Amino acid sequence: EVQLVESGGGSVQAGGSLRLSCIASGFGFIHYDMSWVRQAPGKGLEWVSTIRSGGDTLYANSVKGRFTISRDNTKSTLYLQMNSLKPADTAKYLCAAVWSFGVHDTLRHDYWGQGTQVDVTS
Repeated sequence: EVQLVESGGGSVQAGGSLRLSCIASGFGFIHYDMSWVRQAPGKGLEWVSTIRSGGDTLYANSVKGRFTISRDNTKSTLYLQMNSLKPADTAKYLCAAVWSFGVHDTLRHDYWGQGTQVDVTS
């Protein structure tokens, strides 16, 4: 059974930091491109960042320079370090896996987690 379990969310003041984690199981984590996607209240899904199986990273313009994605293949774990948080970053953050990430189809993923909530207060 494929599982993606996120943790690390919470409430933080603007300018603060949080580190999200996603533990994967049930599939070949090391071979998959891994992403973070978020959904703000009342809005659709928004792609945030991807780290390819080979280690290359991509970021949405809205988080570039503030967020850092990383992975530990020995632990089948994906991370998202979020710094300089803004109220606009308030959302549920979901971990997702895809065999091959497409920059023109950023929301297409094979597996999804349930998400962890991040609230940024001003």
